[in-house]
Amino acid sequence: MTSPFGIFGAPHPDCATIPADAVQLSPLVPGAAALEDATNLSGMVMAAPPGTVERRYVLALALRALQPGAPLTVMAPKEKGGSRLAKELESFGCTVEATSRRHQRICQTVRPESPDVAAAIAAGAPRLVNGLWTQPGIFSWNRIDPGTALLLSALPSLSGRGADFGCGIGVIAQAVLVSAKVTQIDLIDIDARAIAAARRNVTDPRATFHWADVRRSTPLKNLDFVVMNPPFHDGGLEDKALGQAFVQQAQRVLRPGGAAWLVANRHLPYETTLATDFASVALRAERDGFKVYEART
Repeated sequence: MTSPFGIFGAPHPDCATIPADAVQLSPLVPGAAALEDATNLSGMVMAAPPGTVERRYVLALALRALQPGAPLTVMAPKEKGGSRLAKELESFGCTVEATSRRHQRICQTVRPESPDVAAAIAAGAPRLVNGLWTQPGIFSWNRIDPGTALLLSALPSLSGRGADFGCGIGVIAQAVLVSAKVTQIDLIDIDARAIAAARRNVTDPRATFHWADVRRSTPLKNLDFVVMNPPFHDGGLEDKALGQAFVQQAQRVLRPGGAAWLVANRHLPYETTLATDFASVALRAERDGFKVYEART
């Protein structure tokens, strides 16, 4: 039986050769296999994440999953961790050849017989922080971000069926479920690590979990409410279209008269999208560079 070849994330296609049958192993690709479970890989190409702890964690997992002597190609923009890749791989016992192309720093190596990866895997693993399960690499993994904190302060007691778009580790859903009038909430996130953490943090039977991209079609419909702190970065770069897509999807899944509660950075242009897609929009809170809106269909 042929050993699988792994791919992690979306490496630049001009910077490495990737077999057509490569197995996707990124937690940000819904339906992908888990890198934590991968074994006996014949090779791997990786687009390394920007966070240091997360990057070292996935590099270590990749080396653990590869067969001894199997090739590993890793790339990242220089300013997003690429300048550190060679030294990080060398710290695991690898011999590295580094080049640059297409604004990427590209490091090629092979898996040593016994790579020194245990400490990096432990440092990047799931853990409890302030009573909540989380993991490096998840958005705002070790603190409640100020936008979420403002949304929590402004949320009324909700009721009926709803959804948490981009749920993260489940902090907003926990607050929503305090209301006995909530009958169901669907937690949706593109990050498998976030969904795994949310399952451990939100144990209420009214909660259902989905590893999915909110921007794609969803079977949810006729909801009474949607809550969200939408992302505005993709691959480390600001992308206003992400939040706008969340807003548009909320409008699609809400019943007539349903409410979307949204927090966003003050500089992001969501007012136009909200005014276009919803019957009414009200500013409910503003602090520390963030705004909370209630929009009704």
